[in-house]
Amino acid sequence: MTITDAGSVWELLEQRVAATPDAPMLIQAGDTEADPDRRLSYRQVRDRAERVAAGLRAEHGIGEGTPVAWQLPTRIETVIVSLALSRLGAVQTPIIAIYRGAEVGHILGESGARLYLVPGVWRGFDYVKLGEELTRGWAEPPAVRVLYTDADLPDGDPATLPPAPRADLDDEHAPVRWIYYTSGMTSAPKGARHTDRTLIAGGSGFALALDMGPDDVGSIAFPYAHIGGPDYLVAVLVHGFPALLLEVFALPDVLPAYRRNGVTMAGGSTAFYSAFLAEQRKLPAGERLIPSLRIISGGGAPMPPELYREVTAEMGVVLAHGYGMTEAPAICMGSPRDTPEQLAYTEGHPVRGCEVRVEEVAAARSASDKGGGGRREGEVWLRGPMVCRGYTDPALTAEAFTADGWFRTGDLGHVREDGHVRLTGRLKDIIIRKGENISAKEIEDLLYQDPRVGDVAVIGLPDPVRGERVCAVVERKPGVEPPTLAEVAAMLKAAGLMTQKIPEQLEVVDALPRNETLRKVLKHRLRDMFAALPWQESS
Repeated sequence: MTITDAGSVWELLEQRVAATPDAPMLIQAGDTEADPDRRLSYRQVRDRAERVAAGLRAEHGIGEGTPVAWQLPTRIETVIVSLALSRLGAVQTPIIAIYRGAEVGHILGESGARLYLVPGVWRGFDYVKLGEELTRGWAEPPAVRVLYTDADLPDGDPATLPPAPRADLDDEHAPVRWIYYTSGMTSAPKGARHTDRTLIAGGSGFALALDMGPDDVGSIAFPYAHIGGPDYLVAVLVHGFPALLLEVFALPDVLPAYRRNGVTMAGGSTAFYSAFLAEQRKLPAGERLIPSLRIISGGGAPMPPELYREVTAEMGVVLAHGYGMTEAPAICMGSPRDTPEQLAYTEGHPVRGCEVRVEEVAAARSASDKGGGGRREGEVWLRGPMVCRGYTDPALTAEAFTADGWFRTGDLGHVREDGHVRLTGRLKDIIIRKGENISAKEIEDLLYQDPRVGDVAVIGLPDPVRGERVCAVVERKPGVEPPTLAEVAAMLKAAGLMTQKIPEQLEVVDALPRNETLRKVLKHRLRDMFAALPWQESS
């Protein structure tokens, strides 16, 4: 049974409990054979969340509209806390576990959190100490409480709870209940204001595209505090399948948990695809890494077409890449129903209810296309029920949204004749060399095809003659000599790339810098690193 008409996340849970109360919902991967997996049904999750909600209300006065921040790992307890806060109608701000002083201090201050929930010491870092240091001297600092195991959760009598806040099926008037902060790569994190309705629209669109059903077993191997967390939670509730939860995505250590639980859908981002592929290549020919797996899916970072071909050919699964962001958790999604060409060269079709339009900008005019013509290149704009209700900073909202509600993504691309969306880069990633606009992604996709390249990022560096010069940063592949600059130039010319787009500079690194959520490459760090180093043009 698929649920389609819930007005809130809590109502969605209640409807799922009514439909399949004893079906499994959450599976926590055990750390060792002596620490087995834990399983909770939909009914057990609902009942525990109600007790936690009653405890939060009695102990901390949390109720409708109360701002609460939590910085917790991907565990059953974290999902239960988020559902308990939904039951109360609190305004919750999830914080990625890798955030530290500058980001967390900004978020706690801007959100006005009255309660800050943390895992204590986790992976060697003391979150209680962080909270106390950040808020020392505040007139009204948030209460800091440790929540990690089930024994740590607040507990109360559900009979003391008031009725759940009214579920609002009117998108326009639904109250903001979630604030998700962007990664803040180059500035302070921006708080995207979401309602239950925006998250339900994103999660249901994501699951619908992937043909998920009750016979599937999903997985959340990325931070549940990421916008992908509620995206996946909604998919679990709408379609009634269980999800395996992993605190840390570490291969090959977590492979037994995938196998023994029969996971049918895994992923997280492009880096996850590469990690699975690397493990597959360690096995004898014909042996599948995860026998039950049928789909690898995710988003959050560009996917080279060559990676699609490698994963599908060697792992025997469908690779359905998608497109989403903190401000709109699901925009486009590949589907098992798509052709291999569509899956390799696009981010999928817009999910149900999402409108996509392209506005031409000067920086996009030379971005290229592979697979599909008749397009208009430019910045991707969005409108639909999954788009956030602006930012916590009204000035940022005014800058990002048009008067008629279109959200400017900052991504470059086009809508193909078949309705699928292809991204060609970011506005800020366009390299302007002697007045010529160059798409970094176009060069990256070609360089990734070289078997000597582990991964690659193309950046623009300041140049007194060109304005910017093209620099390719190649991640070293173990046991293989990387290509030289001359070899890179020859390969790109043979692929038909115009001379103006050929990199003038090649750098080789052991590992590209990435964030720890969806493993996006941090290009600003590469720019800072190599702009500061002396460079001599090759003769």
